[in-house]
Amino acid sequence: MNIQHGRKALFFVATSIAAAVLISTGCSRKDESKAATPPPPSVVVAEVTQKTVPIYSEFVGQTAASQTVEIRARAQGMLEKVLFTEGAAVRKGQLLFQIQKSEYEARVLAAKATLLKAEADLAQAKERTDEIQAEANLAQAQTGLSLANSNLDRYEPLAKQNAVTQIDLDSARAAKDAAQAEVEAAQATLKNRTAAVKYNVEKAAGAVAAAKADLALAQINLTYCTIYSPISGIVGLQEVNEGNLVGKNEPTLLATISSSSSLDVDFSISEAYILKLTKSGKAGSRRSVGFQLLLADNSVYDQEGRFSVVDRTVDPKTGTIKVRASFPNAANRLRPGQFARLRAAVEERTDAILVPQVAVQELQSAKYVLVVGSDNKVSQRTITVGDRYEDTYIVVEGLKAGERVVTEGVQKVRPGMVVTPTTTAGGAS
Repeated sequence: MNIQHGRKALFFVATSIAAAVLISTGCSRKDESKAATPPPPSVVVAEVTQKTVPIYSEFVGQTAASQTVEIRARAQGMLEKVLFTEGAAVRKGQLLFQIQKSEYEARVLAAKATLLKAEADLAQAKERTDEIQAEANLAQAQTGLSLANSNLDRYEPLAKQNAVTQIDLDSARAAKDAAQAEVEAAQATLKNRTAAVKYNVEKAAGAVAAAKADLALAQINLTYCTIYSPISGIVGLQEVNEGNLVGKNEPTLLATISSSSSLDVDFSISEAYILKLTKSGKAGSRRSVGFQLLLADNSVYDQEGRFSVVDRTVDPKTGTIKVRASFPNAANRLRPGQFARLRAAVEERTDAILVPQVAVQELQSAKYVLVVGSDNKVSQRTITVGDRYEDTYIVVEGLKAGERVVTEGVQKVRPGMVVTPTTTAGGAS
């Protein structure tokens, strides 16, 4: 009886264990079934927009300074000082170089001394000492002639009355002739002295003018020893170090300065494009055209440029005309010689359909996007695109405003899949 009861208890235990095993196995399979169904993948989507946008044309050019000045040594001497930092901004009138100037200062002093002597000689020549003496001699001779004429006039009537001898009359006539000759000689001497004084005065005046010119030249040469910046801009590398002889035989290049407040971009443009840009093609309308400058990192320069120069003629070989746009450069972000890409709006596209460029894929030369419908199901759609606007394409055919396209997570989805769309990159992880 006890044996039979033990067997029943053992059977009950075995049955309970089997049931527990079956229940555990069923639950495990149910959990595995749930784990085998993954959640919908998350993707980043963007909405297709519609608005009026400008259409740009791009041009390739090179930046150039509106002013570039070569600083050269016009005075010969040892370079004593370099007073700027290479590659730094300098202002107009800033002292850049100092050349040894003791020799030029001595030349200025010598020129001043020469001028003083010349001015003294001129003052002496203007005193007319010899001419004044000649005038006095002429006056004395004229007085003697007047006295001789008076004596002759008195003796002639008396001689007719035999009141004086013929000898006295002849003596009076001889004295008159001698006095006349003395007057003529004094007049000739005065004329010569007057001419000589005039010559000496003019010669002395010429010497004074020459001395003044020599002094001015010496002073100018002295100023060449101190070199200032003729413009405001960026100074390049110094070409000569302190202690070297400069200015011998030819003006030595010391440094180069380029203006920096504005920078020019030179490029070529077709005749058709310039007519588009200027609308009527008139000179006045060119000023209103704005250019954007694309930098090497594809960022857009924050200052807009304007036409500054349009060449006088179109190149008949290429059908293009050289133009120049000027850009403000107060922060010195631009430097001469940079490769430059410019763009300008040539027209406007009304109610353009815009799709982000990152959403557009390409397969066998055809462009397509992955569209997320209202039920969050993905479909693939072939589109036709036109011009670019900023980071979008203008869609010609295949999309309409308000539709959602996948911009991130394209590699995780296929057409027909259901996704979890989000508008932020964090949700697509």
